[in-house]
Amino acid sequence: MTLPLFRLPVVEAAQALIGAELTHEGVGGTIVETEAYHPEDPASHSHAGPTLRNAVMFGPPGRVYVYRSYGIHWCLNLVAGEAPGSAVLIRALEPRSGIEVMRARRGLQDVRALCSGPGKLCQALGVTLAQNGLAVEAPPFALRPGSGAEPLAIGPRIGISKAAERPWRFGLRGSRFLSRPFSSTR
Repeated sequence: MTLPLFRLPVVEAAQALIGAELTHEGVGGTIVETEAYHPEDPASHSHAGPTLRNAVMFGPPGRVYVYRSYGIHWCLNLVAGEAPGSAVLIRALEPRSGIEVMRARRGLQDVRALCSGPGKLCQALGVTLAQNGLAVEAPPFALRPGSGAEPLAIGPRIGISKAAERPWRFGLRGSRFLSRPFSSTR
């Protein structure tokens, strides 16, 4: 059964995922930063319609969409929203489970640097293209929703060139584990 948050409009789903606990094979933590992407958004992989690469985005909500960024880093998205082609990029986690595994995978000791960006997060959790299309609510993944009362920081998305000004980046206000600080909070 798909969690109700995956049926929310994608911007609301991105906000609702802040504070949720996400693990892959028991390794993970609290989601502290997300970004929303919609098919009418020129920055979205789904903007031009379905392709082999983005097909998961047009499938059922609650699925994992994994892609490689700049040919280097894997990025983890969760398909959500009322419109097919919508997804939430998981930008950062606060590590909670399997920290030693994350340290070994990342070659770092600083817990704040383990999952403070989408590529770092995937490396720390061991997420690759092999997980593309899997349900986030079934092993090897687990997702436990947050309280929904987490204080949010809201700002423009980062690391993109199109529609970057949209305030579709969300973070746990005051978190030390964000990929980058927010310039202001709303």
